[in-house]
Amino acid sequence: MEDLTLTGVLRKAAGEFPSRRAISVPGRLDLSHERLGQLVDDAAARLAAAGVRPGDVIALAFPNTVELVIVFLAVIRARAVAAPLNPAYTEDEFVFYLSDLESKLLMTNAEGNAAAMAAAAKLGIPRAAASLGDTSGTLELSLPDGATTADVDVTPLAGRVNDPSDVALFLHTSGTTSRPKGVPLAQLNLAASVKNIRSAYRLTESDSTVIVLPLFHVHGLVAALLSSLSAGASVALPAAGRFSASTFWADMRASGATWYTAVPTIHQILLDRHASRPEPDYPELRFIRSCSASLAPAILEHLEASFGAPVLEAYAMTEAAHQMASNPLPDDGPRKPGAVGRPTGLEMAILDEEGARRPPNVPGEVCIRGPNVTKGYKNNPEANKAAFAFGWFHTGDVGFLDADGYLHLVGRIKELINRGGEKISPIEVDAVLLEHPDIAQGVAFGVPDDKYGEEINCAVIPREGAEVDEAEVVRHCRKNLAAFKVPKRVFITDSLPKTATGKIQRRIVAEFFVPPAKAPRAGA
Repeated sequence: MEDLTLTGVLRKAAGEFPSRRAISVPGRLDLSHERLGQLVDDAAARLAAAGVRPGDVIALAFPNTVELVIVFLAVIRARAVAAPLNPAYTEDEFVFYLSDLESKLLMTNAEGNAAAMAAAAKLGIPRAAASLGDTSGTLELSLPDGATTADVDVTPLAGRVNDPSDVALFLHTSGTTSRPKGVPLAQLNLAASVKNIRSAYRLTESDSTVIVLPLFHVHGLVAALLSSLSAGASVALPAAGRFSASTFWADMRASGATWYTAVPTIHQILLDRHASRPEPDYPELRFIRSCSASLAPAILEHLEASFGAPVLEAYAMTEAAHQMASNPLPDDGPRKPGAVGRPTGLEMAILDEEGARRPPNVPGEVCIRGPNVTKGYKNNPEANKAAFAFGWFHTGDVGFLDADGYLHLVGRIKELINRGGEKISPIEVDAVLLEHPDIAQGVAFGVPDDKYGEEINCAVIPREGAEVDEAEVVRHCRKNLAAFKVPKRVFITDSLPKTATGKIQRRIVAEFFVPPAKAPRAGA
């Protein structure tokens, strides 16, 4: 049973490596695995005594701090459901998410979060605050006032045994094509996911990483934090509570980091800083991981050349409790730029619209099944019927498996550009854009067109100090793409709209540069 729950996996790791560092904030604090476990159990017992019951959804609005880590683990230890939220949400956004979650309690750090607290007050949801002042003491919890005896569950924490089926984490999809859907992830889903990630990268107690991604997102939470803790390894949290390119490498050196994982946007930021203000030396890393958005082969090669470590692109989604596939470590097989690797710990198939498997190198929908996959969206039978057809979870991504079993993504089903019947992969166009030496970032997207149904446009950010115009971008694309794939309009810009986790969503970019009411018409 211990290996079938995340709490059991973490307890086992803490038992094997009690004195090894689990969490650090460089220059400020260090917690061993044993000490972290004590803080978590104590906080969980007090949450239970304050009336938090199994199955209650507890919303968490924190920056990337040690308090968030302890509270998250305490909530799930108490058999409640942790729902980490982006602390930068507006009040209206918090109202939506707190309502959709049916949250019983909002938790923040001691400083609070004005927007979250206003939303909670509007909905009648109590708030609690958490603060760790002294690592030798306990987590200070300022619990809601006015609790009565009737509100208190006096069952000892020892009586709350975590079950594999317990929903532990509740997240929302990023809503790239529709309204965000609620994704409940069970203890078993999380235990299976961290096992798959730990195995793929051979994480051990000797590893260490710096968290650069927000812990309200499955990438940072599962791939960086929980997978590390499950291996007895350590994580460092930036002192500012968020990623900073100016302190990243100092934090990596201070924590003895052996790897890091990030989205392509952050990799690009680090490359830009390397070009303008290189470090005197870089730590020797076992690998660099990239996930959550497509990594252009040109960027992968630049990363490897700049930082001297193999770059492993992976494929993940919230519904799979993160990772589904990854390129292997050098000793385990070749890395294929442009591919997201081989399935890791789950079944994967490429299916046609009737549910039949596609042969190698023939595109279809990427479908998966395994113990890390959610059992279904919350209160959304229509979405569940479509997502779980033919006994597989349907990712909504189009891709193919090559003869070696590596997955190559073509694009989202709803993001493929249908130009007069020709299906264009925006990922392919992105990769060509980023091969241009003067382009730092680029994204292709579809816009409505009276003649072809859809036409292809793109937006690019020139490299610092470089000049590039629309004609040059089009010339470069004509040299490297079939004529029908060449963007018909190019937007030169200094920024691209991104999500809170650094993802570039094509729909948002398209609406930013070509508002629907102003979409170009044929001949205009």
